Amino acid sequence: MKTSARNQFLGTVSAVRTGAVNDEVELTLANGAKLVAIITRESSQALGLQLHRPAIALIKSSSVLMATDLAGAKISARNRLSGTVSNVTPGAVNSEVTLALDGGEQVVSTITVASVKALALAPGVRATALVKASDVIIAVTA
Repeated sequence: MKTSARNQFLGTVSAVRTGAVNDEVELTLANGAKLVAIITRESSQALGLQLHRPAIALIKSSSVLMATDLAGAKISARNRLSGTVSNVTPGAVNSEVTLALDGGEQVVSTITVASVKALALAPGVRATALVKASDVIIAVTA
């Protein structure tokens, strides 16, 4: 499978909560971290999502928000992945930030240069990647 999504996480379906229009799908990654996606019920059925079935979560780097110092913060983003910044590639307007997650995976975020500066993101800095469940795409192999 080839895709332009920078973030690809292999996991297994650990929960499916069905709704009239949308389903909430939870994937458990190999390191035990969980990712939640909101997809249409029709898509859930077309993919044949069932408990313990392998699936892939895809997240565009532009859908990944970065945060530092979240102590006590209440945030609606369902997916929070903590780790340490391993690389920052600056650009004219946006920068690419790579976060080495605590469980061994990595996540890439594309955020503004101003945000990198405001958050003081640099290699070695602890940070959290935030992703709304509606920004997670689920795929399965045929």
